[in-house]
This record gives sequence, C-alpha cells and structure tokens, in this order.
Amino acid sequence: MSNQVFNFGAGPSMLPVPVMEQIQAEMRDYQGRGMSIIEMNHRSDEFQEIIASAKTLFREMMELPDNYRVLWSHGGGGMQFNSVAMNLLGLHPQNKALYCNTGFFSTWAIKEARRFGKVDVITSSEETGFDHIPSLDPTLVDGDAAYLHITTNNTMMGTRWNGFPSPLPMPLIGDATSEILSRPIDVTQFGLLYAGLQKNLGPPGLAAIIIREDLLGHASPHIARQLDYTVLAETDSMPSTPNVFGIYVNRLVLDWTKREGGPKAMEERNARKAERLYGVIDSSDFYQGHARPEDRSHQNYTFAVPNGELLAMFFAEAEAQGLHGMKSPPMREDVRASMYNAMPMQGAEVLAGFMEDFERRHG
Repeated sequence: MSNQVFNFGAGPSMLPVPVMEQIQAEMRDYQGRGMSIIEMNHRSDEFQEIIASAKTLFREMMELPDNYRVLWSHGGGGMQFNSVAMNLLGLHPQNKALYCNTGFFSTWAIKEARRFGKVDVITSSEETGFDHIPSLDPTLVDGDAAYLHITTNNTMMGTRWNGFPSPLPMPLIGDATSEILSRPIDVTQFGLLYAGLQKNLGPPGLAAIIIREDLLGHASPHIARQLDYTVLAETDSMPSTPNVFGIYVNRLVLDWTKREGGPKAMEERNARKAERLYGVIDSSDFYQGHARPEDRSHQNYTFAVPNGELLAMFFAEAEAQGLHGMKSPPMREDVRASMYNAMPMQGAEVLAGFMEDFERRHG
C-alpha cells in the first residue's frame, strides 16, 4: 500500500499485516467453502473450529489453569464495567465492591458499578492528574467486599501496574483492555480478567473474559441473558448469535501472537519501543511526559508540548507524514501515542525521529 500509515490511535488499533492479508484472502471464500465467514452459521462446523481453536490459543498463551474459563461477550471493554458489577456484586451480602481509581476508564467503571451496589474507592491518583499508580498494601485491604477492581494499564493516562495487589481476601478483577498479551500476567492472581478486543486482540465490539469457575453463578437475577457469565460459559459464548467475524479475527491475531513468540516476546519488543520513545522525552526540555517514570506504560505514551499552537502543528505535521491517531480526546490537551503489539519497531523509530526533528525546528 503506497498510502499505508502508522496508526498510533488508542483503538481501534493496528492489526498485524499478515492477519489483514489473511482476512483479505478469505473474505469472499473461507477455506474453499464458497462464502465468507461473516455469512456462515455460528453453529456450523467451520465456526465451531474457529472458536475452539481461539480458546485453545488463548489458554495456551495466558497459561490458564483448568479452573479458568475463556468467554467472549458483545460490547467491548466498556460493557464489562456493568457486567462485572451485575455478575459479581452478589458475592457480598450488601453488594459492596472496592475499586482503585487510576484514570478515565477506572472512573467510568466506578460510576457504572455504583448503579448496582456500594463502591468504595480505596486508592486514587486523581489529585495528581492520574500521573502514577497509587500505593496499595494488600495486607491492609478490608476483606468485607465482593471484589477489588483495577485497571491494569491506563490507556488515556499512560500508566500501568507493574505489580498487582496480591494476595487479597477477595477476588482481584482486572481490566486489561489496553495491554492484554503485551506482557506475561500471572492469571492466578486474578479472579477475572477482561479486555476489549480492539487493541491487542482484534476488531472493536467484543470483549474477551477470563474467569475463575468459582465466580460463576452469582449474577443479579435482573441481568440480561447475554451479559450473564454463567450463561456465556454454558452456551460456549453463544447465548444468541455471536460476533463471528470478531472471534474469527481474534483467532487470527492469537495465532500471529503465538508465532511471534507470545507475551514474553511481545514484552521484549514493547520494551525496545518504550526505550526509544521515552529516550526522546527524557532527553528533552521540549516534551513533558505525563506519567511518572516508575509507572510508565509500554502501550500508551502521553506527553505535552509547550503550547496549544505547537500542539496543533505537531498533530498536523505528524498526520502529513503518515503518523496517525495521536490526538487526545477533548478532555486532554496533549499527545497520546499508542503502540500495541502489532506496531512494528519501525513505527517507533519513525515517530521518535519525527519528534526529534519537530523539536529541532520548533524548540
């Protein structure tokens, strides 16, 4: 493609080129069946093979014990803010849960959970603009709650948990949307992990859920059938017609991730990208990083330039050079560059070179 760009958007994000090429090759004729996977019945042998192999790949790369289930749900990561509360608040007699507030999506998750029960925010970095992960001593966590919820990597703020609170007197729940499979995670520290597909796993519109079996069966009696984790487990994620295309692409991305070496290899590759980009920021008086160095994400990079005029020029010049998607949402006035697993090292090099050149010309 002569007009191929590097997509630094927070999501939907880049898909691996081999995955895109396979989708293109199979779009009209999936494995000689004479039709697209989008047209096939979700009960067909073809799709059953896809969902089974996706589950096997996910289990393998996440190193899941036998007592964890893999599920897919409509709605992406945001829908899980409601689903988690409706499925798990019933673990506590007064529907009480604990949350850590480390950014925009944590705040959103807290707001949604409060629709269904009592939420105590036990630690927060809001006072400093969510520029770090606040300290949390797991031995001081009150066990009088259904679960403790964290956002493992904060897409908008550019921070991540480098160590998870463990052991705890209740299940730990993790929103891993913006970092799933980007580094090894010990799933046994969690009762449930969930992630929207649109960053490291495939297209938007779906969430992947990893849940320990003992957490099934506690949903609110008022929950929608399509959001009940127990129903999803009993129906193999098909209480109604699933997003067959999303799961198909998810399987292709999982297969690509395995061929590339899995989460450990991704962690090493992402660390090299981080070293290059943070190296530019740290050696500069022009760029100001948002996240404290000890809590920096290797998926989402947030930094500011000296003023609004230069920020507008930065976005315009970057787009003109094929560096797409770094403009932050309206509530923030800085740069956010996301580099998920599919972003090649070349993309990090091109962005870093552009930043160095921009500073020489405008600093």
